[in-house]
Amino acid sequence: MSKVAPKPSRSARVLRLPPRVVEPTPDSPAAVRAARNRRRRVAFLFPVSQMVIDAAVVALAFWLAFQLRLLTEYVGELTFASYRGMLGVQVGAMVTTFFFYKLYNRKRVMSHVDEFTRILAGTSVGTVLTLALTSFLFKNDFDYPRLMVVYAWGLTIGLVTMVHFVHSRVQWGMRAAGVAREHVLVVGGGETAQMILNAIQRSPGLGYRTVGVVRAGNTKGYSTLSAPVVGTVEELPDLIDRMGVDEVIIALPEASHQEVVAIINQAQREKVSIKVFPDMFQFMAGEMSIGDLNGLPLLTVRDIALRGWKLGVKRMVDVVLSAVALVFFSPLMLLVAILIKLESPGPVFFMQERMGLDARPFRVIKFRSMRVDAEEHATWTRPDDPRRTRIGAFIRQTSLDEFPQFINVLLGEMSIVGPRPEQPQYVEHFQQYIPRYMDRHREKAGLTGWAQVNGLRGDTSIFERTKYDLWYIENWSLSLDFKIMIRTALKLLFDRNAY
Repeated sequence: MSKVAPKPSRSARVLRLPPRVVEPTPDSPAAVRAARNRRRRVAFLFPVSQMVIDAAVVALAFWLAFQLRLLTEYVGELTFASYRGMLGVQVGAMVTTFFFYKLYNRKRVMSHVDEFTRILAGTSVGTVLTLALTSFLFKNDFDYPRLMVVYAWGLTIGLVTMVHFVHSRVQWGMRAAGVAREHVLVVGGGETAQMILNAIQRSPGLGYRTVGVVRAGNTKGYSTLSAPVVGTVEELPDLIDRMGVDEVIIALPEASHQEVVAIINQAQREKVSIKVFPDMFQFMAGEMSIGDLNGLPLLTVRDIALRGWKLGVKRMVDVVLSAVALVFFSPLMLLVAILIKLESPGPVFFMQERMGLDARPFRVIKFRSMRVDAEEHATWTRPDDPRRTRIGAFIRQTSLDEFPQFINVLLGEMSIVGPRPEQPQYVEHFQQYIPRYMDRHREKAGLTGWAQVNGLRGDTSIFERTKYDLWYIENWSLSLDFKIMIRTALKLLFDRNAY
């Protein structure tokens, strides 16, 4: 007789084990999404912290303006407590204005010059808004004299500019260290894709991490890229999800409109940014304008920005600033000359033929930073170049060797801002394979230029530098020149990439 298994008790029948929690693996979609969300939350703290700091700085500027008022005029029994309402209006108006001027909407660290102009404009508008709201809200209790308004306006501009500079440096450093770094896919190959990869590698503080390159169409040149090929355009949606991509950069300047739209449709995933690198024509043409020929509408796609009276203005700025620079830096230049003479035999200055305006040769003047026999081994300068002297290594790193070129500027052979001049043999070589290379010589060569302030100096891509130079020539303005000068000065203080 077989034994019958006993039925489980009612209590045993209702017993249920808790569901097993499966931890996501490092490469699982859940883990990828979680990591991407963490990066975005951390990145969100950058603008929030800037907003909080701005509010505190605006309040500090207002308090300091009140203290300055006490020092310059008699105010009786007036205390700062009576200004608390105005302080709230001032802080709220300024932060709101800064928000609409997009000072908190930057995913990347913007130019300090551009940021200063926004702060200047935002503070001015915020001050007017504060006056209007204060007069409306406080009416009879309104006591905000013009001098205090000026104090608060000036102090706000100065202090906010300072803290934005510090904040941007901190943000740049944190992104370079890997904090909240966004994953980027580059679609396309060849020289354009490598140019984008180079730009990302040169500036780690932008906060990009290239996770791979996507093969598209019949584009060639993938084997020489500095990033791995991870798939094709057809696999783009899966790649975005699997690799936690935050941004897609389409580097296909010669692709048709339909091809680019098709790739964009493939890349449209949740909260993924898409950027398209423009083709050569769009990049170099600059702004278009509409004119007419006796009533017939014409579209101007290429116009020379620097001509007519603008040439006179640029020359006047060059003469004034180069003369001031030579006088101001003369003690420093004299010290450098003495150190060069003491360290090694040979002349203090190094003069070399370069190509300038209209491809006419001139002799550029520099402090000698290498041995006297360096020209016998002529080649591109490189890190730890054995031809350099000890003082030469220092003056090249700090760009002091370029200061005598203010003499070239004063003589009219160069401009302070313009394409950097090259030696004749290099010009002869480059013009053979770089489109429109000789267009760089439509303007005077410069001490500094748009390419240099964007990191393209020394042994970098001539193709890239040419495009930046052409863009500068066709989009010249006096404000752009001053912007480049200021950015150059900042790079001299904080950048030591020259060799």
